[in-house]
Amino acid sequence: MKHLYLILFLLITPFLSNAQTNSTPDTAKRKVFTSVEVEPAFPGGINQFYQYINTHVQYPDVALLLGVNGKVTVSFWVDKSGRVVDVKAQKSLGSGCEYEAAKVVSSSPRWRPGIQNGRPVRVQYTVEVSFTKTKRKIAIKELKDSAYGFVFNINNTLYTIDEAEAQLGETFKQAEIESTELFYNPDNDRKFIIAGKKEIYLIKLKS
Repeated sequence: MKHLYLILFLLITPFLSNAQTNSTPDTAKRKVFTSVEVEPAFPGGINQFYQYINTHVQYPDVALLLGVNGKVTVSFWVDKSGRVVDVKAQKSLGSGCEYEAAKVVSSSPRWRPGIQNGRPVRVQYTVEVSFTKTKRKIAIKELKDSAYGFVFNINNTLYTIDEAEAQLGETFKQAEIESTELFYNPDNDRKFIIAGKKEIYLIKLKS
């Protein structure tokens, strides 16, 4: 597994559904509680959940190449049967980090469900996963030699990696990157077709 440092921050959002028998289904779904009688529990306790995340999350290849640093916020529900459902990662880093964080949370083992008024209820959680690498300069040659293709957006104009190298030089700083996302070529512009690569990413630089 690729080396990385992960920082996890777990927040219990006290939002439960169908927790009161004297509420209509629609009202109960919107009911907000300040506490839960019995909180959901990951097998072995919350520290084991941290360990589960640390063991299974891997730094995505493109994020490693670009030295991506930052946090991905993932929200999810522990449902009445203890399953982890409705997992959503907030867009923040790109480069596959959101997908990776959400994938690992989605594959979580079943929890013990939360209990309110003697009945199992849905409870929402939020996890922050920090991807941390040493900041460094990025070598254009390293990107060219990788299994991935890259297109650059510099001042809202698209450039091939060779054209970007002519402007940026042999290296550029990770801090200059605004975002990195999969590149779509709706006009099928042959200039940006890169054969033999797993995927093509668009690197947008800060203006």
